[in-house]
Amino acid sequence: MSSLNSSFSQNISIVHPQYFFILGLTGIPYSTYYYIFLFFLYFIAVIGNSVVLLIIALERSLHSAKYIGVFNLALADIGETNALIPNMMNTFLFDSQYISYNACLLNMFFVFLFSAMQSLTLVAMAYDRLIAICLPLRYHVFVNNTNMCFLFTAIFLFNSFIVAMMVSLTTQISFCKTNVIQSYFCDHGPMFRMACNDNNINKIIGFLYTTLYLIAPLLIIVLSYLAIFCVLSKITTWEGRLKALKTCVSHLLLVGIFYLPIFFTYLTSLLLYSTTNSRIISTSLAYAVPAMLNPIIYVLNTAEIRDVIRKVLKNRSTQIESISK
Repeated sequence: MSSLNSSFSQNISIVHPQYFFILGLTGIPYSTYYYIFLFFLYFIAVIGNSVVLLIIALERSLHSAKYIGVFNLALADIGETNALIPNMMNTFLFDSQYISYNACLLNMFFVFLFSAMQSLTLVAMAYDRLIAICLPLRYHVFVNNTNMCFLFTAIFLFNSFIVAMMVSLTTQISFCKTNVIQSYFCDHGPMFRMACNDNNINKIIGFLYTTLYLIAPLLIIVLSYLAIFCVLSKITTWEGRLKALKTCVSHLLLVGIFYLPIFFTYLTSLLLYSTTNSRIISTSLAYAVPAMLNPIIYVLNTAEIRDVIRKVLKNRSTQIESISK
């Protein structure tokens, strides 16, 4: 840290360091094994989501509004894990904890952009289930390929604007006390708390991000399922209710594994004292585990994807048998 003062470049009253130092886990024996574990989760996530993307892209029967949502969720999962975990491996396994100022802002942008995409994609998928169950006769009017493509384009542009604004406001922070980020990536919260000038606008944008991508989406999804359960309660037979509810199981699991860990982490940090190490472990798992489990959940709970995989494996085994003869 002795080179901190020499690394500062001052622009009027705003002081920016040339480099940041990513602190990561401290005082934990064998913390290297934890980063290796995260890389293992990353490897499974990339393979699993790539398989889902490939299946949906190649199988024409899956070119429907519902699977446009699944496709975008898989893209967001791959984007988020690639923005986060390879950089962590380089930072902590190869003793490269210094990151340039511009590279740090770029890292922040992509991590938060893809996390926002995951959140709003789950809202769009809840909309799909809401219309399918509550307004089945008008499903293809409200939910079709054109509408879903337009919706996800709008989501991407909106998220890009919000996250770009958050990152651009970070450039107005003066880092004149320290360049040590107490996190495992260029995290917005730990960074704006390092400010030695007025950071109220950064607090507001941080609260706005949390509201837009955690509180509001979760509230919308809960209200959507309350409407769905009201409609299901009017179905006379339990068989009919279970059949309709079964179409929501995959989405409910995705919602649970994405929002609950993040919500628990935020709640713990607000109500209880949270150490840097505990926050790093909880948030890194909240980012990595859903991306790994999402494709597994969809493969296991979606008959159409299972049928495609079964057909591919059957064709492959037939080809192998014909070659062997």
